[in-house]
Formats: sequence, C-alpha cells, structure tokens
Amino acid sequence: MKHFINSKLPNTGETIFTVMTVLSAKHHAINLGQGSPDFETDERLIDLVYKAMKDGHNQYAHKNGLLALRESIAEKVDFLYNAAVNPATEITITPGGTYAIYTALTSILRKGDEVIVFEPAYDSYVPNIEVNGAIPVLIPMLYPDYEIDWSLVKQKISPATKMIMLNSPHNPTGRILNKDDIEQLKKIVEGTDILILSDEVYEHIIFDGLEHQSILRYPELFQRSFVTFSFGKVYHCTGWKMGYCIAPDWLMKEFSKVHQYNSFSSNTPLQYALAAFLKNKNEYLKLGQFFQNKKDHFQKLMAETKFKPLASYGSYFQLYSFGDISNESELNFAKKLTLEAGVASIPVSAFYQNGKDNKVLRFCLAKKESTLNEAVERLLHYYKKTGE
Repeated sequence: MKHFINSKLPNTGETIFTVMTVLSAKHHAINLGQGSPDFETDERLIDLVYKAMKDGHNQYAHKNGLLALRESIAEKVDFLYNAAVNPATEITITPGGTYAIYTALTSILRKGDEVIVFEPAYDSYVPNIEVNGAIPVLIPMLYPDYEIDWSLVKQKISPATKMIMLNSPHNPTGRILNKDDIEQLKKIVEGTDILILSDEVYEHIIFDGLEHQSILRYPELFQRSFVTFSFGKVYHCTGWKMGYCIAPDWLMKEFSKVHQYNSFSSNTPLQYALAAFLKNKNEYLKLGQFFQNKKDHFQKLMAETKFKPLASYGSYFQLYSFGDISNESELNFAKKLTLEAGVASIPVSAFYQNGKDNKVLRFCLAKKESTLNEAVERLLHYYKKTGE
C-alpha cells in the first residue's frame, strides 16, 4: 500500500532548537541555544504543587482554568497595567504560551486570510498561520536595531488582512515596543476589523528601567486582541508548559470553542499552586533585575571576545554579531562553535523564512553564572588555540 498525504506543512521539519540541542548533547557542549533555565524552580512553588496533589486536586479543572488562578491573574493585570479583565469570561489557562498562540490563530483564521508577521519571528508563528490555510505577510524588522517600519506595515495592509502579530519583549532580538510603536499601531488599526495577537511571555523581563508596553494597557487595542503569557518564563519552570490567554469576551468565546476540543483543560495541581504563588508580587517584580544582572555579567565576559553585542532590552536572549570573526553562514558558524568550541547557540537566520543571514547568533542568558562563565571561557580558549 502506498502511503501518501498532501502535507499541510510541506516545508517544515525539525526546529532549529531541536537540531542544536541534539548536537549540543552529542558533543557535550554548553547549551546557550535553547531558552531553558539551568537553575531550579522555587522550592516553595514546588511544595505548593505537592500540597495540591496530596489535598486531592488531581481531576479536571474547569476548561477555562481554576477560577482562583484566573482571579489572581486579573489582580496582577490590574496592579501592573491598571486594566480590568473579567476572570470569568476573559482569561483562559492553557498548556503553555505557544498553545495559546496556536489556539488564538485557529479560532479566527480562515483560508486566504492574511496575517502580518515581523521577522525575525518566533518559529511557531508562520506554521500556525499556514496550517490554518492563512497567509503570513512577512515584514522584516530593520537590522541592526530591529525597529518596526510602520510605513511598510501600512503598505502591506490589504482587504484580506485579518491580524497583526506582535511580540514584546521580542524573541530572538530582545527589542521591546515603545509608546511610539503603540501610537503607530493604533493609527493603522483604527476604523478596521484587524485583530491583534500580542505574545508577551517575557513581560517581566525588561532591562534598563524601561516599561513593558502591554496591549492590556490600551483598552481600544485590547478590545481587538488576544494577549498570551507564560508561567514557565516567570517561575523558571518551562517544562511545566503552563500559560494563559487574555482576550475580550467576544474573542474568548471563539478561543474557548477550539480549546475545549483540544486540551480541554490544563494541569490542575499546578493551577492551585500558581494561584497561591502569584499573590507574591515580588516574585515577578524582581525578574527584570535578576536577568539584567545576567545580561550585564555575560556582556562583561563577552567583551574579551570579538563578538559584538546588539541592543537587547528584554527577554532571555542577547544577540551577538560575529561579522568580525567569520564570513561563514550563521548555521555553519553555530554548528562549528558547538562542535569545536563546545558552546551551542541559535543562528538568527532560522527565525526568517528566507534564511536572511546577518552574521548574528542568539545566546540564552537564563543560565547560572557558572554556566555563562564556562561558556565564555570555552570560547576564549578556542580562539586562543586557533589563533582566530
């Protein structure tokens, strides 16, 4: 029997994260590629999970999530952004932020719809759009500062434009939206039916005393938006795959229709634990400085190398240019560093559909200082040995 399907994602294979992680493990490299912390989750949070399990909270939660957790999220949103969201109808707990993004897109996209995506872009965006029969309209951010060219966005708007996707703090660049970006966005969508999907999983990881411009701050934008978040990025537990989506009631109704036939609900004991732990404001308020210290430490170490840092204002990541070191492609250079220097990174070209190559690598800062120290020591030893 001949097995054949007309693939919905014919150009999709293993993600670059899988490729580099496998390569890193095989060659015992330090993995600064994947955005995964190598330090532990707070024991108090783990104890709360254990308590929830022992207390018998092991069956399905409500499909929208434990109400106590949704109420804790609503309190946080009001505290941070002076925004009132209804925990009963405008918040859904999801198995991860990426799931929330997929569900939001699937709930509203139809064949032929266009979605504006800024590149470099997190790798799930384009496949999520295409699997729904919609068309990604790719707009490059302006290298090396990765600013958004809003005049180009205006040119790309068409009668088929269904949505604009945003990501701030941005993966992989670390760029954040500012107030001018928000004003430009407002002007573009005003008087249209264009929706917004705002990926804000790194909302608390902002550097240099800057302010996160959440879509939740702007009622006129929120009323047309899905906004997605991740507990894994806040509490150093990415493997728990816990996130949530906030959207106005009319959009959340559509989100819920898809969600109820997919995962239906999310891990119950984790929700009980998170509902309690989220009350500790300092745990998320201190994240910016926590990662700022790591960024500053890593930059100080890397200053001894020929790598050149690009501006980063948030997220787990720091981009470095290697144009003064090699003319190799980003992918080949990243593989070379993994095999020969013992340090894994991610080529930023992997975040472009056309593989645009600016000679830039992404390094993850969410590591112990000892890990960052050893990684840079390996790079220095490698270049000292090779004389490059």
